[in-house]
Amino acid sequence: MLRSLVLGLAVFVLAGCSDEKLSPLGDYARILAFGDSLTAGYGVSSEQSYPSVLAELSGREVINAGISGEETSEGVSRLATLLERESPELLILFEGGNDILRNRNLAQTKSNLAQMIEQARAADIQVMLVGVPQKSLFSSAAPFYAELAEEYDLAYLEGTVAELLREPAYKSDQVHFNAEGYRRLAQAIHDHLQQEGAL
Repeated sequence: MLRSLVLGLAVFVLAGCSDEKLSPLGDYARILAFGDSLTAGYGVSSEQSYPSVLAELSGREVINAGISGEETSEGVSRLATLLERESPELLILFEGGNDILRNRNLAQTKSNLAQMIEQARAADIQVMLVGVPQKSLFSSAAPFYAELAEEYDLAYLEGTVAELLREPAYKSDQVHFNAEGYRRLAQAIHDHLQQEGAL
């Protein structure tokens, strides 16, 4: 009996030490891909956008809620309505690029993203955050994304967007991907969702 008790305790401790940030998504779970033109799939057909490719890879419904040109100040009010209407199990939050490009106050951008995360949490919706790079060519994600990921203990895809944007073969212009770029982004998001326990 003591042996089984020790084994049970070991399993419990190991389970508690898991670094996975997300709970498994059901087979019919809906994922809300929220963001700007990089979510909308600017420059390619809707079937080549990252949410469409992610739907293929994951076998889940992925709702493309990207709007080209949107800033986080606009996203805050738009997201609340979408979360209520679509009732997703997971929010992929990939926004802030237009704030960065237009030199908005980044403390406010961080605050807007925090409000979006809190809206999802209040509705018991899991969140995965995708980092957007700063304007310099060799930058990784702007630091406030990592700060948010740590503060809210989020699944966080940090360097992928920056890495892809440094490769001309994956871009249709200076700030948008081509079909291969969006496919690689979708694959990276899919892989990260697997690593974090969602898939």
